[in-house]
Amino acid sequence: MANSTFKRLRDGLQQGIYAIINPFVKFLIKIGVTPNIVTTIGFLGNLLAASMFVYAGIIHRRELAIPGTDHFQFGWLGWGGGILIIFSVFDMLDGQVARIGNMQSTFGAMYDSVLDRYSELVTLGGITFYLLELQTPLGEIGSLITFIALVGSIMVSYVRARAEGLDIECKVGLMQRPERVVITSLAALATGIVGKLVDMETFNALYILIGGMTIIAIFANITAISRINHCRRELKKMK
Repeated sequence: MANSTFKRLRDGLQQGIYAIINPFVKFLIKIGVTPNIVTTIGFLGNLLAASMFVYAGIIHRRELAIPGTDHFQFGWLGWGGGILIIFSVFDMLDGQVARIGNMQSTFGAMYDSVLDRYSELVTLGGITFYLLELQTPLGEIGSLITFIALVGSIMVSYVRARAEGLDIECKVGLMQRPERVVITSLAALATGIVGKLVDMETFNALYILIGGMTIIAIFANITAISRINHCRRELKKMK
């Protein structure tokens, strides 16, 4: 019941976003932009955000050597989160360009899926690097949680791919890619803003980032397991 309600809300929000971006989609089609170009731009945006997370870790290492310096790494974290939000739109744009422009192809679907996986690997990998560079127990715990979130994220997509290879539709679960991207980007953005505005002794903004990673780590793996169970039930029906 809760899952179906969430799906209706998610689908309604998705249709609302489509209504907003469709004029831009038609413009892209008119000037000759293909779905694969849109997919590539989206990946490059994720790569840029991941680079900012990595650079935030490098900046923090330098700050450790200079007592009293400002926490510049929070600014880079915030920018990385903001860029993720902007380029997450391309996840929806490429599909719409393909559908409205009648440019759907098997390779395009595969290319989009592969670059989505690369995007998650580099962004969560960048956050893991940043947290390790903190050189604190909190950072070590956070990096482990982020790694678990990355494993769950990849397994959600992998189980679906394997299921579709067996002719089973497998879209169940709450923590699909759009939800993971939103949580990652908002957590990084909020951490950057709070980290710049609030003294670390008053509130450690890293709890926001690690909290977001914890949500993904828990619910992505629950989603992967629920998809495995869904496939088990579907395969039983086929016997």
